[in-house]
Amino acid sequence: MSTTLMEREAVRPADRVAAARRHVSIGETFAQTLTMAWRALMKMRRNPEQFFDVALQPILFTAMFAYIFGGAIAGNVSNYLPLMIPGILAQTVLTTCMATGTQLREDLEKGVFDRFKSVPIARIAPLAGPMVADLLRYTIAATLTFGMGILMGYRPGGGVVGVLAAILLAIFTGWSLAWVFTWVGTIARSAQAVQGISMMILFPLTFLSNAFVPVETLPGWLATFVKFNPVSHLVTAARDLANNAVVSSAVAWTLVAGVVVIAIFAPLSVRSYRRHM
Repeated sequence: MSTTLMEREAVRPADRVAAARRHVSIGETFAQTLTMAWRALMKMRRNPEQFFDVALQPILFTAMFAYIFGGAIAGNVSNYLPLMIPGILAQTVLTTCMATGTQLREDLEKGVFDRFKSVPIARIAPLAGPMVADLLRYTIAATLTFGMGILMGYRPGGGVVGVLAAILLAIFTGWSLAWVFTWVGTIARSAQAVQGISMMILFPLTFLSNAFVPVETLPGWLATFVKFNPVSHLVTAARDLANNAVVSSAVAWTLVAGVVVIAIFAPLSVRSYRRHM
């Protein structure tokens, strides 16, 4: 048997299929990504339970934390809302992005991506589409958080511009962190494992921050960790924007952290994802 024939037989069938695919242009990739985003939105529409964390969590957590901790921490609910609402904003958007990796893992387990292998589309579109669709989830969660706060008496001093800036910053942070959970979704063995790992990452970061209590009230060792916690920078930035319309250094640190996370985990996610395509 000649060397050329042996090399041909050594090529995997999946590689032969990939080599035979038609080249997809940048314009087609963009259009196919939007199609996959629409598919993800329709999937959410047919499964309303996927919106529970987006629609119910901001309302439930805002009311619960305000009435339970408001009097103890700030004296009353009204004084606590300017401190708490940006914290709830960060918590809600960040916990919402956990669903990205979980749903990706579910699609992999159900064989959805096996079907995509035989379709002449850009390989990145099935991954990028849900990431685009999730921007709507973050927007709904952030808007409901501020809406619930306003219904309870919160009056952001930063006005509409400050609130919108805080929402956009939270959406960007959630989207950047979603790449971490997307990567986890490509390497974990099950959707339950993705959810468990995600909670182990996010819950300590969220609650061991300045989201719900002033840093000054914490023990020294814990206060040091809280000050360096990236979630604390997001919360501080959201407070500065929503309450005072001030672009502080915390805004810059939050943006830098988001860019660093994307630069690290987006390539890792794409590389790991390509193994399934």
